Amino acid sequence: MPPEQNETLGKIGPASSGLNLANHFLIAMPSIQDPIFGGTVVYVCEHNEKGVLGVVINKPTDMTMEVLFDRVDLKLAPGLRSSVVEQPIMFGGPVQDDRGFVLHSPGGRFSSSLTVTDDVAFTTSIDVLEAVASGAGPTRMLVSIGYAGWSPGQLEEEISRNGWLTVGADARVLFDLPIEQRYTAAIKLLGIDPLMLATEAGHA
Repeated sequence: MPPEQNETLGKIGPASSGLNLANHFLIAMPSIQDPIFGGTVVYVCEHNEKGVLGVVINKPTDMTMEVLFDRVDLKLAPGLRSSVVEQPIMFGGPVQDDRGFVLHSPGGRFSSSLTVTDDVAFTTSIDVLEAVASGAGPTRMLVSIGYAGWSPGQLEEEISRNGWLTVGADARVLFDLPIEQRYTAAIKLLGIDPLMLATEAGHA
């Protein structure tokens, strides 16, 4: 997120469309063959008159937390859990894909952080990674490189063209499920059989 936006994180008014998809999953329709968003689930952090900000939650990179910490020159506390060190970093989206962004369970005071719900916060400042490296970070988290952004009205238009399904987010899908299960699990939140969806898309 550009530094000039940090101060307004979470303080901007509602989207002009009246639609607010914060704390929702955007599920790419099987018909989307886009190399960036095809097959993805996006967690929406903010939706207001400035547009939409989200993070892809099921597209891992080949980078781990250990590699990221090394790149930003953070020393790991002795005995840091292997589940943290080996956690893959997500490709969060094509915007600012040289910066890290963290979805995590709320708690801690970080300089640029937005509490989305009681279960999810979104932090753009490095102090959250410093806390993780010291062993005092959030208990649940997803770290991404880059984020996904839409200008005002752009996402609404894509939804109207059947590019995305939307459903209220479940923090368990976001934090607890294996990455390869998140797309199917997000679709099931709609009460839809993913196989039926793929069949219908194939006949569209």
